[in-house]
Amino acid sequence: MQNLKTKTYTKKDVAKRVAELRGEKVYIAEQWTDAIFAALRETMMQADPELRIEIRDFGVFEVKMTKSKPKARNPRTGETIFVPPRRKTHFKPSKLLKNFLQQPIDHEKYSEDGGEEESVSGDQEKLDGNESARDDKVL
Repeated sequence: MQNLKTKTYTKKDVAKRVAELRGEKVYIAEQWTDAIFAALRETMMQADPELRIEIRDFGVFEVKMTKSKPKARNPRTGETIFVPPRRKTHFKPSKLLKNFLQQPIDHEKYSEDGGEEESVSGDQEKLDGNESARDDKVL
């Protein structure tokens, strides 16, 4: 399998996409994007002890408890240590997103240097069309 280069998107990139979809100015979309991420972060930080945030047609964010490990080992020293229970995050994609991500990758779309070409697949166009139809929905 080819080693494909990963592109990193930032919160600003998400805000630009929101601005394009809604026909707004980027600085207004940035405020809304910041508010949404802040609300999600604060809600997850208030988990006592577990939490589930379900966003239809996107996925589910969960805060789950881990079990304590009374017989864990420090790999450097071999010493037995106790690891207390704590919380972890988990994301489960929706069926729409999961089905899209499970489709085989068309290797012809990628150049020899590992970069992506600027083409949009038919499935991506379907997703973009569904996004615009759902723009008015509230979380």
